[in-house]
Amino acid sequence: MGYGDVSAYGNTHINTPNIDRLAKEGVSFTDGHATSATSTPSRYALFTGQYPWKNKRAKILAGDAPLLIGENQFTMEGMLKSKGYKTAAIGKWHLGMGTGHPNWNETVTPGAKEIGFDYSYIIAATCDRVPTVFIKNGKVANLAPGDSLFVDYNTPFKGEPTAITNPELMTKMTWSHGHHNTVINGVPRIGYMKGGRSACWVDENIADTLLNQAERFVTENKDKPFFLYYGLHEPHVPRVPNSRFVGKSGLGARGDAVLECDWCVGQILEHLEKEGVLENTLVIFSSDNGAVLDDGYNDQARELLNGDDPNGGFRGGKYSLYEAGTRVPFFVYWKGHIKPVVSDAPVNQIDLLASLAKLVGADIPEGLDSKDFLDTFLGKSQKGRKSMIMEANQRLALRYGKYDLIPPYNGEERNETGNEVGNLPQFTLFDIIKDPKQTTQIQDQNTEVVKKLKTVFLNETKGFYNPNQAVIELK
Repeated sequence: MGYGDVSAYGNTHINTPNIDRLAKEGVSFTDGHATSATSTPSRYALFTGQYPWKNKRAKILAGDAPLLIGENQFTMEGMLKSKGYKTAAIGKWHLGMGTGHPNWNETVTPGAKEIGFDYSYIIAATCDRVPTVFIKNGKVANLAPGDSLFVDYNTPFKGEPTAITNPELMTKMTWSHGHHNTVINGVPRIGYMKGGRSACWVDENIADTLLNQAERFVTENKDKPFFLYYGLHEPHVPRVPNSRFVGKSGLGARGDAVLECDWCVGQILEHLEKEGVLENTLVIFSSDNGAVLDDGYNDQARELLNGDDPNGGFRGGKYSLYEAGTRVPFFVYWKGHIKPVVSDAPVNQIDLLASLAKLVGADIPEGLDSKDFLDTFLGKSQKGRKSMIMEANQRLALRYGKYDLIPPYNGEERNETGNEVGNLPQFTLFDIIKDPKQTTQIQDQNTEVVKKLKTVFLNETKGFYNPNQAVIELK
């Protein structure tokens, strides 16, 4: 979801009243960021409080990748659990499971439980990757006896059809790039899958299934402290929203998926209120990276924009070192405790761990990249992060005050999605306040600033910056 996908920031092409409620009644951050322009790294940073580029495995993972977070690693959920919170992960996961190439017919471990979640009902990776099943507490949910599930990301299963061999199976959507392996529910996916059809989700019902799980967790834990990570799928591909939302946005399947996401937010807020815990629940809404239109499917996301800009005027998007790669919707809401405010403070999701630790009185280990900005997140201060290292496919850039410094990288100007990725031939400087769309390079007129920021960048990323880093293929 991009900065421009919500009407709270002024989008007049789509209406997101439930997300807007969080913005209007809470803290609406105009300069809020994920650490990364792709989802696995940004989620890793959220849960661990560590920059993902310090872990070479923290990149877009296959659906059968091993667990990315160490069992003994300090995590947000583990910290809250230690303070008496019941913890749950529901929805998109994409942090790996098991030790690699797991046996999906047994309990897959280590997983969410081993890093601090008491309960989990998750999508192993993303909805465009196999296995297309929900994982409940490490086991495939609803898998019938005798219907064994097998997954492979390298070799197709003999005799099993794919989008290439049997294109007639793509009854709901066709692929534009990358997504041409096993077809499930009329939608082609990344990776090969055999069996397990008894457990497969129906894409149109994913939102309802995850919402029901989230609501159940709230109901069962309303009388005790709880922490819920609710990883919404929308508007990630494949965009197959429920029929209730089809055609409602006027912007095609992607716009309809944004409406479905907004509906989910409204439903969970309504449920918190119904259970009498809304005023005792801190709600944080954000996205794991910026927007992308053609992310592998022919769903007319670009053709049906009708003037809409999901990135809100910022340059780039998902996969990009430009601003739209990491600048995302970011709202903090706490009914009765937060006064409505629009904050221009630069904030980053990596700091939520240390800030929540401050809120609950927990200690965190030395050396974490996460810093305490609790007062800023609660709208009591306008102090933001002075320095942030941004990441896109393990390429790094520096946001420092009003400046963006993008180091040189080899590679194409755009990837196969059409998004600009930020590969530039030299250290390039932008004034993000005067020039938020990053149309004007100012390094030649500000050599001393570049010299200073280059030193900051190289010091903070020592041993990690690689100018030969090209864009990693999307799969």
